[in-house]
Amino acid sequence: MSTGRAEALQSLVAQLQLEQLEKNLFRGTSTDIGAPAVFGGQVLGQALMAAARTVDGHAAHSLHGYFLRAGDKNAPIVYDVDRIRDGASFTTRRVVAIQHGEPIFHMSASFHRREEGVSHQCAMPEAPPPDELTPRAGPRVRVEGPIEFRYVDPRDPMTAGPRPPHNQLWLRTADALPDDPLLHQAMLAYASDYSFMGVAMQPHGLAFQQPGVQGVSLDHAMWFHRDFRCDDWLLYDADSPSAEHARGFCRGALFDRAGRLVASVAQEGLIRVRR
Repeated sequence: MSTGRAEALQSLVAQLQLEQLEKNLFRGTSTDIGAPAVFGGQVLGQALMAAARTVDGHAAHSLHGYFLRAGDKNAPIVYDVDRIRDGASFTTRRVVAIQHGEPIFHMSASFHRREEGVSHQCAMPEAPPPDELTPRAGPRVRVEGPIEFRYVDPRDPMTAGPRPPHNQLWLRTADALPDDPLLHQAMLAYASDYSFMGVAMQPHGLAFQQPGVQGVSLDHAMWFHRDFRCDDWLLYDADSPSAEHARGFCRGALFDRAGRLVASVAQEGLIRVRR
């Protein structure tokens, strides 16, 4: 692992910790990853951390967020947490991310007290192990970034042409993380937004980098099923069952190397082509 990757991960961990301004107010900063606005995964991770900082004894099990405005990379983001409900089994929080006096994102998150119950999961899809794949940067991903990606079928999106709306990749943080389950959840929320919406562009031979292509995340939802470590390899299996009316829908499943389904993701994004 390079020094650049380790430093990038340390910077991201610090970003996710947030500064507490008041009982329910937190402030975060942004890192420029090369996108025109604040990276959506960063806002997801920070919003989850802000919500969780107001919860005791419950672990996050789901989040649903909507991206309202493009974030300013050069301005801090204030996260205002609303303590909707504190229950014996479930706790609910609503978070609004604010810049320049306006909301840029809002999210509802639910937290659950651990309890025993029924258990099943779908089978992990077939994929070559990460050790057999070559490290590669993905769309909007710095080579020396905090997350390492290994694509099962790496192709240049600028020249690949139309292909099925399915993608597989392995991901993990560039270095070990502290033993904090919340930090691993926030880090996975961050990483889950990378290259996700691009799956809906694949059948049309489109890519974020192409002139005239506008791709913007509209919403993002996650469900955390089982404990996991984001500093060990996770298989991200994603597909896009539908695109219509300039909106592409994507869904994804994340498995650890033992084949356990640890999280599910869904997202809808705006895809416009200006010819």
